[in-house]
Amino acid sequence: MWRLKVSEGGGPGLRSVNNFLGRAVWEFDPDHGTPEERAEVDRVRREFTDRRFDKRESQDLLMRMQYAKQKHLQVDLPAIKPVDSAEVTEETILTSLRRALSQHSSLQAHDGHWAGDFSGLMFIMPILIFALHVTGTLDTVLSTEHRREICRYIYNHQNEDGGWGG
Repeated sequence: MWRLKVSEGGGPGLRSVNNFLGRAVWEFDPDHGTPEERAEVDRVRREFTDRRFDKRESQDLLMRMQYAKQKHLQVDLPAIKPVDSAEVTEETILTSLRRALSQHSSLQAHDGHWAGDFSGLMFIMPILIFALHVTGTLDTVLSTEHRREICRYIYNHQNEDGGWGG
């Protein structure tokens, strides 16, 4: 299972002047999580793939699941939707504000930044793959799990017409 590591260092060749503040790296650990958590991740992935043409962004669902577990938060507080004839009360506004604050807080990393998906498929991915291929480090840098996730990412972001443009 993939897990997000925030503000942690890297190998001996990686240096930081701010102790890696704001650095976010996904790490694969096949033994991480319970069988139920791994099943939930698989379910979320399947649902995203099934709805990829309707909802283009991943909404960082895996990150949200991890943060909610770490922070013991209820991510989906009930929404209050007043009907047209209902008066908007102070309690309605406060409940909505609490819901927004809870949602926003659930996305904040422990070091204070907000990690998130950068959907730069056509910008970053080809450059990365090309650079790794040219330098002969493709298989060294990208594990089997990384290659599988790259393929999943590319497939999930492909347009209905087969292209990737906007």
